[in-house]
Amino acid sequence: MREGYEGTGPGAITPDGCAVELYSRLPVGAEPDIIAAAVPPGAHILELGSGVGRMTHPLLERGFTVTAVDESAEMLARVRGARTICGPVEDLDLGETFDVVMLASFLVHTGDVEVRRGLLRTCARHVAEGGCVLIQREGEDYHTNVPRERVDPSGFTIRIASTEPVGDGVNSVRAEYEFPDAAWTHTFLARPLTKEQFEEALAEAGLEVDEYLTPDGIWVRAMRAA
Repeated sequence: MREGYEGTGPGAITPDGCAVELYSRLPVGAEPDIIAAAVPPGAHILELGSGVGRMTHPLLERGFTVTAVDESAEMLARVRGARTICGPVEDLDLGETFDVVMLASFLVHTGDVEVRRGLLRTCARHVAEGGCVLIQREGEDYHTNVPRERVDPSGFTIRIASTEPVGDGVNSVRAEYEFPDAAWTHTFLARPLTKEQFEEALAEAGLEVDEYLTPDGIWVRAMRAA
């Protein structure tokens, strides 16, 4: 388990505290539609931190080719129809490039600055000339509108129970998931980033914002810097 990360509940828990069984249950939401609208039809997508394929499978159904990368073999065992690669995303070097590189699940907000640099360098290393990088950011009030909860139409409750400073601009966040038959918790480290800090982190990796794809600024399309 990575320091500062913890998960509880039934089934396998990954090194960053994610529960495999939980992620197999979570609905996908609007993300595949946002992605499909932002990239060319049939693009080859490198999905960094794919987990169990929550977004992989809907993207495959929309006609994309996906290479799914995750550090958890237990997560990747749930992925169907995509090439899978097991290993830390921040160290990945496949020696090939892709039309689209995707870094979702707020991974850009990892508490460790060096890991974040590695993640963004991986994005820059693997995006083809003229291709794009899609990044999912935290919402503006992610760390301030706490506690908060949402009842999903499918019948479970997700709750951000707390976010506590642990030093150096990093917060320890506790998320809780309650289903009728099971419950999970996930504690992880996250670093809030202003828009300016986010764009500076991109620039350090040789990337720049092309467009904020959603009104809340959560989904971003970036390109190699000119």
